[in-house]
Amino acid sequence: QVWQIRLDMHLLNHDGNITDAASIAGIVALCHFRRPDVSVQGEEVTVYTPEERDPVPLSIHHMPICVSFAFFHQGTCLLVDPTEREERVMDGLLVIAMNKHHEICTIQSSGVVMLVQDQILRCSKIAAVKVTEITELIQKALENDQKARKEGRKFGFAESIPNQRITAFKMESAAVDTNDVEEQAGEIIAKAEPPAEVFASPVLHTPGTAQIGEGIESSWGDLEESEKEEAAEEEGESEAAAFECEKVETDDTSTLRETKNEPIVLSDSEEEEVVILEPQELPRKTR
Repeated sequence: QVWQIRLDMHLLNHDGNITDAASIAGIVALCHFRRPDVSVQGEEVTVYTPEERDPVPLSIHHMPICVSFAFFHQGTCLLVDPTEREERVMDGLLVIAMNKHHEICTIQSSGVVMLVQDQILRCSKIAAVKVTEITELIQKALENDQKARKEGRKFGFAESIPNQRITAFKMESAAVDTNDVEEQAGEIIAKAEPPAEVFASPVLHTPGTAQIGEGIESSWGDLEESEKEEAAEEEGESEAAAFECEKVETDDTSTLRETKNEPIVLSDSEEEEVVILEPQELPRKTR
């Protein structure tokens, strides 16, 4: 009889180095988790509810913590814990998972940079220091949580919500002096230059929308590769259609010019009348 435990992680915000953050979150979750207590008598297994017996922690022998290193300028510059913008321009990434006993659990390298032995040894020494610090922080947080539970104080999310510790992009309130706002606004308006063009009324492109002045360039950047290919295909199809139209127009005009002076033979039931058109009277096709 064994326990099967599945650990799911949901990403709420990403600012780089997601591997290290996920490893810390996973280890802390496993250390914090409690399973139901079990007793075995012969072949009979009894699983107790939390009301009958206190749940017990998992048997975790060590905590493998990941430490990421970003390399720039072909490995000459080293950076620990890169941000999302730094990851965009880095040449390579090295992830070392280690426990506090300085035992390497895994090493992963990615990117286009080639690392030598000295660089890997240097990263392993830095990782040993960082892993020791992170492990101490994890153990201290778990001890404080267990102490708060025994004393009946708030813990976990109940402790974080009143202090606004889990709310992202929140700033502390600050007092604003509004005594001389009108005077400052008047000075700013007096110093400002008049606009180059004034619109008396908004420009209505379609019902429900309005625009005053000119818009700014899109901040989404260039088109994706698939969109570029689709645009190129559409442009090629339009050029091919235009070329075909010009070709048909030229062929029709040539046919009219060739048959201008040829006699036209009509049947007996039709009137025998031949009309020869002058060049300026030829019908012109427009695109």
